[in-house]
Amino acid sequence: MSTPPANVAALERRIEQLEHRLDAAESVQRIHSLKAHYGAVTDRRYLLDGPLERDQLEPIAREVAGLFTERGIWDGGPQLGRCEGREAIYQRFLEPTLQFARHFFVKPQIQVDGDVAHGTWDLLAPCTGTNGRPYWMAGVEHDRYERIEGRWLHAYMKLDLVFMASYEHSWARTSSPEGSQGRQK
Repeated sequence: MSTPPANVAALERRIEQLEHRLDAAESVQRIHSLKAHYGAVTDRRYLLDGPLERDQLEPIAREVAGLFTERGIWDGGPQLGRCEGREAIYQRFLEPTLQFARHFFVKPQIQVDGDVAHGTWDLLAPCTGTNGRPYWMAGVEHDRYERIEGRWLHAYMKLDLVFMASYEHSWARTSSPEGSQGRQK
């Protein structure tokens, strides 16, 4: 077999590079959709007056768990807990730790490397604690994703809480998780 002319080899390299770039761009879009779906599903667990009944939570918890790899990790930090594996994630989402939450994921930064990707998202979540008090929750989620059989899934999701402030007093008078006081005007 003879070596292809230089222009054919260059064209083949260019096509390979374009396919790689297209795959990365499509992967970023699929990961955006995955994160949006995760937020929408987790928010379906709540009505304004509290979480759904357990029989209504079961299919939602199963759907959330299905957005993770078989050995995926969901880590809400010391405040919300950590669980490993789909079954543990399913069990965790059957037991809401809040009365209400609405997740807003913004400022995504996603890097794709073949069938693995890493991302960070800022989170703003108005929520209601089990005490019935409204809060503002903000944090950064650090994610790792894996593409399995053509489908992007969460392999690891960790929330680093920036603040959880009461609605009445806002974040201006709230300590950060590390204990430093916010500046007051």
